[in-house]
Amino acid sequence: MPPFAIFHSMHSEKNGPCKAIFRCSLWNTASNHGEPHQGKRSVKMMKELTRRVLLLFMGLTVAAQAEVTKAVWGHISDGTSVEIYTLKSKNLEVRAASYGARIVSIRSPDRDGKMADVALGYDSLQNYLDDRTHVGTVVGRFGNRIANGSFSIDGKTYHIPLNNGRNALHGGTIGFDRYVWTGHQVPEGVEFTLVSPDGDMGFPGTLTAKVRYTLKNDELRIDYFATTDKSTVVNLTNHSYFNLNGDDRGNILGEVVMLNADRFTPVNSELIPTGEQAAVKGTALDFRHEMAIGTRINGADEQLKLAGGYDHNFILNGAPGQLKLAARVYNPRSGRVLTVRTTEPGVQFYSGNHLDGTFIGRYKTRYVIHSGFCLETQHFPDSPNEPSFPTTLLKPGQELHSTTTFTFTARK
Repeated sequence: MPPFAIFHSMHSEKNGPCKAIFRCSLWNTASNHGEPHQGKRSVKMMKELTRRVLLLFMGLTVAAQAEVTKAVWGHISDGTSVEIYTLKSKNLEVRAASYGARIVSIRSPDRDGKMADVALGYDSLQNYLDDRTHVGTVVGRFGNRIANGSFSIDGKTYHIPLNNGRNALHGGTIGFDRYVWTGHQVPEGVEFTLVSPDGDMGFPGTLTAKVRYTLKNDELRIDYFATTDKSTVVNLTNHSYFNLNGDDRGNILGEVVMLNADRFTPVNSELIPTGEQAAVKGTALDFRHEMAIGTRINGADEQLKLAGGYDHNFILNGAPGQLKLAARVYNPRSGRVLTVRTTEPGVQFYSGNHLDGTFIGRYKTRYVIHSGFCLETQHFPDSPNEPSFPTTLLKPGQELHSTTTFTFTARK
């Protein structure tokens, strides 16, 4: 059997490459039955061909895996080193830093194969130390808002420092985005770990949080893990801002969005959920079918006026805990498509309403209103104070694990 036939068998046999090659070897030996010398030569040749093809196959497998490199990016004021990890696959390049376990950059090809950064970010660590937009970071211990910065567990009330008017946002004044996490390389990615002590920002329990970024072909996968030694509340998410045309190429109002949600959680004037789970039908928040972000953003809908645009939690269709479609965004100019799947029950769609030009990103781009959008997969805002919402309570002996994937493709 010629080498190309062996290679074909490796990929076509249902029982796997080794069994396919083994069968080919047996076939070749049997075909020379009664011709011992020729048979021995053939068996020897088959063994050598098998070895070479296996090496080729292994090489192709390794080449398909993401490459991961690490470097020291800088230091914070106390001298602690901040590392940056670069993940490269065939189609994507992702950079993630240990400061805030944040995504610094995502480079993906457009319809013509041209690469660009599609996640907002900065060139230097110092910019992130100064930033107040949570760009790219993992927010916690509780992402999103907690009304009045307080909640109760087993009859005891806990208080979080207020940093969003009368409310706590993204974990309080010093959230997880302000810590240097411990990073280590894992297959096709990096895992960051942070131990948040009992009483950190008022939250009970010593919480061990882990965030794992892995890259394969056109998909970035984020896995979140957490354990605690005392009952607490946890809501971890990533706060990346996306612009599928490139982070230095205008606003996101032309991006076309589909959200897999029939309902959302309406908010009051402080963007705290009212407790209602309302239908999107007939509102400006209906993205069940593709709609450009800018189509209705300046309309008369009261919810848009309260938030200054989109800043709402959408209740995803499908069972919590199962990986399901959350959102799809298409940029007509570049052809890029972002598809988001998650095990979380909700996604916070934010249209960058409070970007005000204060912060200057890569390529000296001033991040103004609507420079990027966020799709924060998570539990609902203020869940600790809303019994009807899916619980965010984590108890000793339990492990939180949630998954979100961001897949980047392009339409011709």
